[in-house]
Amino acid sequence: MKLTVVGCSGSFPSADSPCSSYLVEAEGTRVVLDLGNGSLGALQKYAGLYEIDAVLLSHLHADHCVDLCAYWVARNYRVEGCPDPVPVYGPAGTAERLARAYDMPEEPGMKEVFDFRTLHDGAVVDIGPLRITAVRVNHLDAEAYGFKVEHAGRSLVYSGDTGHCPELVELARGADLFLCEAAYTDGKETYESIHLNGREAGEHAAAAGVGRLVLTHIPPWTDAERNRRDAAAAFTGPVELARPGAVYEL
Repeated sequence: MKLTVVGCSGSFPSADSPCSSYLVEAEGTRVVLDLGNGSLGALQKYAGLYEIDAVLLSHLHADHCVDLCAYWVARNYRVEGCPDPVPVYGPAGTAERLARAYDMPEEPGMKEVFDFRTLHDGAVVDIGPLRITAVRVNHLDAEAYGFKVEHAGRSLVYSGDTGHCPELVELARGADLFLCEAAYTDGKETYESIHLNGREAGEHAAAAGVGRLVLTHIPPWTDAERNRRDAAAAFTGPVELARPGAVYEL
């Protein structure tokens, strides 16, 4: 299983990175976790636009889903004709939200291009050789999910956006790689139900007993290195910062 960081900037794109998007590949299957602002362009460095087998959206905030609008254009108006609908898994109302974002009627909206499928807490999705489990996490009042991706005895967990979340710890328990958001700075921004800071991300990783922690969704105005140090003080395993183009083989 291979994870490629397509984009990892939190809240809005940085000068160096699109917003959240991660490509997971195994045995020729390609799945995209989130497709935030600017990520569709970067995705084309790593996979063809028509080689994606499914898209999973952690939640419906723009920095995690809005490039589905651009992807609709790329598929709908392809010179050779629109390919078969690609599955898009997301919270309830995903199809309607994206139609409104593109200023089109909700019916049919984008449903002729995307095969929208609704997630729920505890949902298990098999896509090719990948098994993906979705668990509800703690992000404001949004219906937001973290994902565990498993293949051949290895696993990675992506937090999506979340504040303090025991359910995320259980999802990540024993994972080989934990891709965890750390949007806030300890001592500056600490809220129970919005985002984690670096220290909290490290604490979640330690409680889950993961093999490696990769911090992501750090906004351009946040000191990423400080968050890495804070996480490393709480988690004794390897800690690093996500960067666009980084590849992890599991």
